[in-house]
Parts: sequence; C-alpha cells; structure tokens
Amino acid sequence: MTRTIRAVHQVSRPQGAPTAENFAFVTEEVAPLAEGTALVENLYLSVDPYMRQAMDEGHWELHAPLEGRSLGRVVESRTPALAVGEIVGHRKAWRTHAVVTPDEVRRIPELPGVPLSAHLSAFGGTGLTAWVGLTRIARLQPGESVFISAAAGGVGSAAGQLAKLLGAGRVIGSVGSPAKVKLATERLGYDVAFDYHDGPVLEQLRAAAPDGLDVYLDNVGGDHLEAAIDRLRENGRIAWSGAIAQYNSVSTPAAPRNLFDVNLKALRLEGYLVRQHMDALPGLYDFLAPHLAAGRLVPAETVVEGFDRVVEAFLGLFRGDNSGKMLVKVAD
Repeated sequence: MTRTIRAVHQVSRPQGAPTAENFAFVTEEVAPLAEGTALVENLYLSVDPYMRQAMDEGHWELHAPLEGRSLGRVVESRTPALAVGEIVGHRKAWRTHAVVTPDEVRRIPELPGVPLSAHLSAFGGTGLTAWVGLTRIARLQPGESVFISAAAGGVGSAAGQLAKLLGAGRVIGSVGSPAKVKLATERLGYDVAFDYHDGPVLEQLRAAAPDGLDVYLDNVGGDHLEAAIDRLRENGRIAWSGAIAQYNSVSTPAAPRNLFDVNLKALRLEGYLVRQHMDALPGLYDFLAPHLAAGRLVPAETVVEGFDRVVEAFLGLFRGDNSGKMLVKVAD
C-alpha cells in the first residue's frame, strides 16, 4: 500500500530575507514500510532562525524535504524498537509524516504537569541552547549579572528564567517592542528589559547595567555584541549562540569596533553549537522538570495552527512575530 503525505521543499535560494516564493508545498508518495522502520505522524514542528543559514548554498538541498526538530506519534511500525502510539522526537520536519529508524529518534518522557510542546521549547533546541550557554560556556555563578539579547525569542525566553533559577543577580534583556519589554519583565524573569528600537543599544545597556556585567548570552551579534563588550567587567564571559542580526545580510557585517577590549579586559568569548552538547540534555531535564511542574518556569511559546502555515511561521521569525519559541501545531 502506498500513501501520500504533504511536505515543504525549498525551491530557490534567498537573496537577503527569505520569502514565500523560496518554498513550495508538495504531495509525496510514501512506499510501504521497510523492515526496521516506522511511520510517524508529526504533531509539532519547530521553526528556528538557524534555518535561514541552512537555506544558503551548501546546506539544504533544493526540491527535497527540509530538516528541523519535530515531535510525532508512531502510527505504523515494522520494528520492535518503536511501538505504535509512542511519542518521539526527530529531525524530519516540514512534512506531515516521516519514515524513521530507531536510531533517528529520541523517546519523549512523560512528565507530569509538562505539556508536550515543552519538549520543543524548554527541553528543545532553544532551551538546551540557553542551558548550555549559561552553565557550560559562560559558567554563570550565583549573584552575577547577565545580559541576554533577543530576550523574548526562543532562546532568550528560556535563558532569562533559567538565569534566575540558577541564582543570577541582575538579568537584563533586549527585545524588539514595548509589548515584549512587558513580557520579559513580567513573565520571563528579567529584572529590566529595553526595546533596541528606542535608541543606541550601547546607551540603553549602560543605563541598564551601570555597574557592569559578568556574562553575556548573545543571540544577535552586531551592535549588541559591541555594547556587551563595553559593559563587561574584567574576566567577563560571552557565550555566543547566534547572530540573527546578520542572517539575512547580503554582505559581511563589520566586526565590533571594540573587539580588542576582549584582550584588554581578559574576556572570554566562545561560540558554540548546541548539537555538540546533546549530552547536556539529561541534566536540563533533571534541573528543569520540577520547576516546570511547579510553575516556576513557564515555557514561552507562539503556536501557529496548521501545516499550511509552516512557511508563514518561519518567515514570521524575522519580523519578530513570535514571543518565545515559534512552533507549528500540525495535529492533535
């Protein structure tokens, strides 16, 4: 028996910001399952800023299904390792169904009081990025002050709350609207947040951190990184997880003008890729699950309903449409 599924293909390379014309919805046939495989119905799909880089030459193939973090339910199985009804995580996103092998999935634990979608937000790539950046890269210590850019985004919404739970003193965030300033300070654990549209980031950060900073978790790059270098105290640490400010740039942006201050202040700047730190996920579960169940951390999510809106959800990331992690709900 063959069946059809729906998928999204990338059909052209963007020049600058991506558009809907770079994608196409297609219907594909899935052959009968081979031994050792299972068919998963996708329930939630994650869209993330890093996917913009994957659209460039040398990453995603054109006219082929795209990748990304997903949660789904096994609906047919020809392997004893995956039971029908089991919920799994995998990377075959941008489609309604996926054929997987046991080594391509991770089992999703049932945690009382924790919604399924949290396994793509607080426990997903964005939550893990925040956890690794704060604990492994920056090694945040109790009482230290931390600045987090894109504070209301997927990583930032988890990072502010995690920083507080880890005992940070002053937590400062930058966001892109007055509504997100309110969200950051009222729900996401930030002591103070500012809208980067209101004036130079350096001036606003100087006002927010008059006594300096110990840690910067960078999701933006550009003027945010330059401002953080200015405010960091001697031996401060920068965990660099992303640079959304330049993902759609058609030219290489200039480096921060004060980059030599990294040397003068003996700062440590370290970039990292969360896929190299998957062994940190059990520690995140152990630390965070009790806080989630007790309501001390609330996953910040923007959930877009319907597979037909997956491209719309992805493009919305670059307009700032999301508060917290952007997810697409494909099925119940």
